[in-house]
Amino acid sequence: MNHILVTGIEPFDNETINPSWEAAKLVDGERTGQATLVARQLPCVIGEVQGALIRAIEETQPLLVLCLGQASGRADVSIERVAINVVDARIPDNAGQQPIDEPVIAGGPAAYFSTLPIKAMLLALRNEGIPASISQTAGTYNCNAIFYGLEHYIATQRPELRGGFIHVPYLPQMAARHPGAPSLALETLAQAIRVMAATALAVREDIKIGAGAVN
Repeated sequence: MNHILVTGIEPFDNETINPSWEAAKLVDGERTGQATLVARQLPCVIGEVQGALIRAIEETQPLLVLCLGQASGRADVSIERVAINVVDARIPDNAGQQPIDEPVIAGGPAAYFSTLPIKAMLLALRNEGIPASISQTAGTYNCNAIFYGLEHYIATQRPELRGGFIHVPYLPQMAARHPGAPSLALETLAQAIRVMAATALAVREDIKIGAGAVN
């Protein structure tokens, strides 16, 4: 059976839910084309998350990997372009660890680009009426460690695999506790996963549309 692995992250930073995992759970078992979406939760523990991701990949043997994470303050579905080889944690992770200025993988390259068709996914999301953008940074915390670890694994172990990282905003019930924070509904996030999975499955060579940043 063909699988598309969709990962979300456990709650962190005093939250009780994480929108990335809530959305991933919602699409678990659904089919898109000839593939089935399979959801797995990853820990917010920087020293353990890459191993958890690799185990999930080796268990499910997916065609594609879509890793999702929470980004408070972002107002849309943010498709990440690049992962960097640094951890500089603003807050401790769920194991109480706070690495600062350490590599994600010692000796690894400075950065990796997503291996997903990010521009095609962006256009498909916007055509579906879902707010979306290309992000030039996945931060320097657990999400970036997942993204970098995924691309390093693809580059060194599974070059036929494609995958990347997507940040999502708070859910409305989370934003209610953070006045002024943007949010997107759970069903919107779930539909975004469906659209991105179908697009990535269908598109091998990305399109060229402007989606860069001035600053």
